[in-house]
Amino acid sequence: MFSSETVIHPLGSAAKERAEVELTWPQAGLTEIPDWVYTNQAIYDREVERIFHGPTWNYVALEAEFPKANDFVRSYVGPTPVVVARDTDGSVHVFENRCAHRGVEFCRQARGNNAEFVCPYHQWSYDMRGNLQGIPFRRGVKGEADSGMPADFKNASHGLRKLKVAVLHGVVFASFDESVEPIEQYLGEEILRDFEVVFKGRNLRILGYYHNELPGNWKLYHENLKDPYHATLLHSFLVTFGLMVAGSKSAMIADPSGRHGTMASARPDDVTKVVDADSASQMRAYRTDLKLADPRFLDFVREFDSPWTVTMQTIWPNLIIQRELNTLGIRQIVPNGPHSMIMNWVMFGYDTDDEEMTRHRLRQGNLMGPAGFLGLEDNEAIKFLQEGVRRSPTDMGILKLGGTTEGTATTLVTESAIRSMYRHYREIMGL
Repeated sequence: MFSSETVIHPLGSAAKERAEVELTWPQAGLTEIPDWVYTNQAIYDREVERIFHGPTWNYVALEAEFPKANDFVRSYVGPTPVVVARDTDGSVHVFENRCAHRGVEFCRQARGNNAEFVCPYHQWSYDMRGNLQGIPFRRGVKGEADSGMPADFKNASHGLRKLKVAVLHGVVFASFDESVEPIEQYLGEEILRDFEVVFKGRNLRILGYYHNELPGNWKLYHENLKDPYHATLLHSFLVTFGLMVAGSKSAMIADPSGRHGTMASARPDDVTKVVDADSASQMRAYRTDLKLADPRFLDFVREFDSPWTVTMQTIWPNLIIQRELNTLGIRQIVPNGPHSMIMNWVMFGYDTDDEEMTRHRLRQGNLMGPAGFLGLEDNEAIKFLQEGVRRSPTDMGILKLGGTTEGTATTLVTESAIRSMYRHYREIMGL
């Protein structure tokens, strides 16, 4: 089904032969994952070219972050810096954060409002659509020979590189590929359904931001949220207080392409009736001795037409949408080489929230973020995994939970959605 195409390096013949062997996918297929997908620089470079700069929609911002004319947000598509800007007519534009003159990353603020962007190096200026407006001394100085730009230089031909833009229910996506499919088609019916639960018909209120660097390969974050197996084993808070436990109503939803997914669960009313003695004995994270000092932390206000109290949605290649009880947020993955990623978190509520609901969301927000009751453990596990695959001579991991099945599952003890993701990954990467 898959070719064993390999990445060719400019090496000597013996070294090249070793590299080709190392970068051939294991014969076992999707039940084995080679370590080099997390560590090899050539693989990472191909990911940037074929995935982040390829026919994908990358999340770049929420409209609530730049609501007014001339507002802007600094963002990324893969590792590439971009600017998301609103023009005076309300239209949204995304362009590279790279001056057309010498390549300076001209926008250095996280967000703000201005009528133009001016490069700090040579003061070339651009409008909110990325068009080149002005060049100092374009005509030279006092008619000096060989001074200024050539007579045939046209501003219109030297603007910033512009990306294709899609705005869906206040969420802004961008793509380097003009041929990418419409955003609704890209998400697919099942993924779109849970996406719309959070965003459709709602105006967001931004509550805060987190930023952290995580020493792990960017794909590991997708794996983590397509891996319900770890959820009841790693997270003491999650299982002890019943947010997600083996035996509760749960699903790991994968779209037909395999690239997107939603981990979903419904919190039981009484966790002690769900966790029997056998389950408790296998979940070392389950702690009967832990109590909350403030029980309001776990209050759940039913506000969505959804059977789930928890949904963690992964939208390929760089977006996570988090709905955990009443705390809401998104996470943007910024790949930073094979061994690192930047995580940008935005926590939000709705403009219809009263003060009490806002305080409730902020209180529950302590679940998330790089030091949250759940986020911290995921970060540590990913860090340890990256250290293992980078340093160990063993060259692959296994994905055999649930056999060889792929796609959606209604059990937590499965890796079917991860296998689906790597089926898509191998196809687009030519592996």
